[in-house]
Amino acid sequence: MLTHTLKLRKPLAVIDLETTGTNVVRDRIVEICIAKAKLDGTVEVKTKRINPGIPIPIESSMIHGIYDEDVKNEPTFKQIAKSMAQFLEGCDLAGFNSNRFDIPMLVEEFLRVDNDIFDVKNRKFIDAQRIFHLMEPRTLGAAYKFYCGKSLENAHSAEVDTLATLEVLCSQVEKYEGVKIKNDKGEEYEPVKNDMDALHNLTSWNIVDFAQRMILNDKGEPIINFGKHSGKPVKLVLKQEPQYFDWMINGDFPLDTKRKLTEIKLKMMLDK
Repeated sequence: MLTHTLKLRKPLAVIDLETTGTNVVRDRIVEICIAKAKLDGTVEVKTKRINPGIPIPIESSMIHGIYDEDVKNEPTFKQIAKSMAQFLEGCDLAGFNSNRFDIPMLVEEFLRVDNDIFDVKNRKFIDAQRIFHLMEPRTLGAAYKFYCGKSLENAHSAEVDTLATLEVLCSQVEKYEGVKIKNDKGEEYEPVKNDMDALHNLTSWNIVDFAQRMILNDKGEPIINFGKHSGKPVKLVLKQEPQYFDWMINGDFPLDTKRKLTEIKLKMMLDK
């Protein structure tokens, strides 16, 4: 039986996706693996291939080894969305580079099915890659070798990568808990604790939307994170340039980004 050593307040779902590509808006999931670390120390693993409904580019197939023929008889994401949402219910979410890819891609797939089927509110997001880059700046294979002393065989298999990420995360916590480093001001602090709130604050504290077109600044205000308005408060941009909202809503941005921007605008209207 698979086990873990993490101290949890709620189950932690470690996720890895194989996809048709890296564009959150246009690409689709072809395989998902979820390793659910439970409060009793056990781990439940679910792996599922998915028919993306679009052709898998050959360059993507050459990376993860999944071809159109392999998924033509598999269910679509829409067909498994409800059961997957139920499996993830009440879980915090984790992965390797998950804040920038796996979670945004997964959220986008859910939003295409139903805006309300998968709620990300009140969840913590733990990105093992962020911890790795902070403490030992490299790739999942290098992290696995460094922390676990093993070579990662069959990388880019969703289940192999997912279980390796969970093992890396456990080893990171064991290795770095109590270790002090210096921040930008030269002050010592202990960034890594065996606590999901602390790891969320370490790896995901500034996320507004998962594509990170908007992030929080040091004051906790949402700011634009791209283009000509990069660094400016979202509320200020929407106030000074109202058409910017329409440009983003009608543009080639993820549904999650549009949803978060709409929430900010509605709050501005309510605060008037």
